[in-house]
Amino acid sequence: MRGGIQLKGRKSSRHLARNIILAALLAVLCIGGVELAACRHFAPETYERIVAPARYAAAVAADTGRAALDAAGRFLQAAGTQVVRFANWTGRQITGLASQAAAAWEDLTSGPEEIVLVLDETPPPQDPWASATDPPLTEVMEIDGRQILTGGSVDVVYFCQADEEWANQLYGTDPIGPYGCGPTAMAMAVASMTDTDTDPAKMADWVVEHGYWARGSGSYHSIVQGVARGFGLEAAPITERTPQEVRSVLSAGGMVVALMGKGHFTNGGHFILLRGTTLTGDVLVADPNSLERSLELWDPQLILDELSSARDNGAPLWSLTVSPTS
Repeated sequence: MRGGIQLKGRKSSRHLARNIILAALLAVLCIGGVELAACRHFAPETYERIVAPARYAAAVAADTGRAALDAAGRFLQAAGTQVVRFANWTGRQITGLASQAAAAWEDLTSGPEEIVLVLDETPPPQDPWASATDPPLTEVMEIDGRQILTGGSVDVVYFCQADEEWANQLYGTDPIGPYGCGPTAMAMAVASMTDTDTDPAKMADWVVEHGYWARGSGSYHSIVQGVARGFGLEAAPITERTPQEVRSVLSAGGMVVALMGKGHFTNGGHFILLRGTTLTGDVLVADPNSLERSLELWDPQLILDELSSARDNGAPLWSLTVSPTS
């Protein structure tokens, strides 16, 4: 029991001594704080000498902190650049941009210069499908020495009446060049829809022989049905002259012979062929006096509006099909 009482007394003595020391330190701090405040008020020069070391130490600590933060920022920036470069290893454009950004960072740290990021001007790899375009709806091709117009109800063997091969040959007593649209248009129809080997000169001779040539005027309107009968085709007048009826004949695989009046195709009378229709409702033509017009798309209503006013021998519009008995 005595030993226990003595141990308790020693612990109480140590607690008392610690409390006395803490109280003394607190008193010193309080007194020092009061004296320092009084010194700042009544002796500012002495106050500055006392606190200068503390301020210096605080400034050094602040500078050290800022340097540490700046170093950390640079580290993160460098790390970020490396991550971008790695993530876009296969992207030439992005890799170039990352390199520019790294160079700009170096310029920034070396002086206050303007930073301009320039993208890599090397053109990207060309998309193999980018240059692919829809094929032309109609074009002219050279096959076995003949021009073929594609895209219509049938591929049309194209002849031009002004071709130097027969332009100056006689159609009766008139040259084919200015007068031979009739035999040229019918030569295209026969050569395209049958196995007959013909051309404008051969057809002109046949037309003259069978009485369809009109001296000084070209051809009689009966040329359409006359040539059709002579070469295994059927030519029927189209009395319902509407875009729908024209498209119907062409969609069924036939062709249409149109006698045009003044307008886009002629200043007088002129035979042309309508040879096909498109999904948008336009029609393709074969104009014996213009390959350029034969490669254009035409509004069927425009063609109907410019038809000749003639109304004999089925004029001005005929459907042309292969005769079932041929």
